[in-house]
Amino acid sequence: MKSKGKKNSLFERFANAATKFTGSSPAFLIAAGVVIVWAATGPLFDYSETWQLVINTGTTIITFLMVFLIQKAQNKDGKAIQLKLNELIAAQEHTSNRMVDIEDLTEEELDQLHKFYVKLAMLAKKENDIHCSHSIDAAEEWNMKKAKGNKPVKKDK
Repeated sequence: MKSKGKKNSLFERFANAATKFTGSSPAFLIAAGVVIVWAATGPLFDYSETWQLVINTGTTIITFLMVFLIQKAQNKDGKAIQLKLNELIAAQEHTSNRMVDIEDLTEEELDQLHKFYVKLAMLAKKENDIHCSHSIDAAEEWNMKKAKGNKPVKKDK
């Protein structure tokens, strides 16, 4: 869904175009061509330090800029994927809405959730019904039922 109110900034348009181009076959062919031309001119320049410095400087600058471009593309893709996953969670009746926006949790909190889902995976393997659902909410509900049902009985003396 593209926003109609605000136009993409110049940088946003440039970054999108550059990302699309740098991941293309023509970009690879151009880069390979530059390296071939550079290598072919080696004898012409007696493989001098200046000749080597040209390719080193060029590749360093391009690498430096590409790191930021790749990170921007990764951030945008990651955000889009998170939003799609959040929509799927929110749209399903039996999923836990607690999972929406968990990317803001600490590493320790994510580790706790991971351990929980490892346990759920083990429970799911034991089930005969492949449609049986085990969510955080369902597990808590079962835990509360167990706690109520397993209260110690007081014995009369």
